[in-house]
Amino acid sequence: MDKGGIWVVDDDESIRWVLERGLSENGIEVETFDSASKVIKKLETENPSLILTDIKMPGKSGIDLLDEVRELRPEIPIIIMTAHSDLQSAVESYEHGAWEYLPKPFDIEEAVSMVQRATSKDTSEIEEDSESRAEIIGEAPAMQEVFRAIGKLSNSTSTVLLMGQSGTGKELVAKALFQHSPRKDNAFIALNMADIPKDLLEAELFGHEKGAFTGADEKRIGRFEQANSGTLFLDEIGDMPLETQTRLLRVLSNGEFYRVGGREPIKVDVRIITATHQNLEELVKSGDFREDLFHRLNVIKLSLPKLNERKEDIPELAKHFFKESSEELKEEKKYLSEEVENYFKTLSWPGNVRQLENTCRWLTVMSPTKEVKLEDLPDELKLENAEEENNWKVVLRSWSENYLENGNKNLLEEVGPEFERTLIKVALNKTKGKKKEAAELLGWGRNTLSRKIKELGIEN
Repeated sequence: MDKGGIWVVDDDESIRWVLERGLSENGIEVETFDSASKVIKKLETENPSLILTDIKMPGKSGIDLLDEVRELRPEIPIIIMTAHSDLQSAVESYEHGAWEYLPKPFDIEEAVSMVQRATSKDTSEIEEDSESRAEIIGEAPAMQEVFRAIGKLSNSTSTVLLMGQSGTGKELVAKALFQHSPRKDNAFIALNMADIPKDLLEAELFGHEKGAFTGADEKRIGRFEQANSGTLFLDEIGDMPLETQTRLLRVLSNGEFYRVGGREPIKVDVRIITATHQNLEELVKSGDFREDLFHRLNVIKLSLPKLNERKEDIPELAKHFFKESSEELKEEKKYLSEEVENYFKTLSWPGNVRQLENTCRWLTVMSPTKEVKLEDLPDELKLENAEEENNWKVVLRSWSENYLENGNKNLLEEVGPEFERTLIKVALNKTKGKKKEAAELLGWGRNTLSRKIKELGIEN
């Protein structure tokens, strides 16, 4: 059976129209369907080169369609579209064999490029099932890239290096990589290099024999043995001492190590995931991190975005943290007022997601009402507000970024009149309504001010 064009499946007519037009304009033959059932029926007689399908539809879902197509025509690549841009949707798509995952709303050029790449090469299948779900929230484009990476690694045991500032959720991503991997039924052991004294780190990692050193009254199994056949997460790997780096390199090279004070080699099969907020390349240059170990760890690098790079996720993150903290602290569940929600998007959040979580815990206890208002915020957030209000350019920039991130257009048409209206009111208030003096403060003539007042509907 010859391969045909691209089949687009979505119950939303507008999505079908946009994709059909965008793909057709790029010379791609397109046929659209409003249900998965119609696609299955047509597969009896025809064979597309690719299927682009929504994940949630009446009747058969995109995942149901994916499963049936893989059984009937496993060679056909399938791209899953979804407006539900969460980790579970991304991972589920890849685990059922999707070639790629396309979150809505999407740029048509991105969709066209993805289709072109999918039809220009062979695809690989992913069959591993997963019952776990990691609590990672994020609809921002930067987080979608993280979800996509976790999904693509769901059938892999590759070494992963997580890069990101403190508080960006590196351990949460490490757990998600573990939960959606072939080793999910085995141990996940997490260890923070910065929390363990240097003279105890080797014994912590590799264990020790009885009598190996003062205080070693009995044999101890180390983290590598505990994680055998599973996953070992080494957080803040940049803080690992050079001598321990050397021993770690040997384990990664041949899967063997000796307990402290031991004489018999111990063989292990462990997947390594590491994380750091430091620049390992700079540590290599300064001689504080082994270059050969860096290359061993840097098989797949995944960078996590700062919270101020994914501000559209703040409302959902806050809801999640309020729910968690209310259950844990046995307090009434709080929620952010629209004013506070918008204000939170203007903050820098140097502590990232962890700072937001701690803020929500504080508000769960300290806010006097269910609805959190600006006056309820802790002093450090109010101080940041005061600093930003002194710089109107920062505030304007933040507002403009949020306006565009919400899918709005015509920025100048929205901001320009309101900007002028505000300045006119301030000037008139300063002069107690005297137009001539207000016009001078604004740098206008009186006639210009009068015309603007009329155009903008400002009450005299």
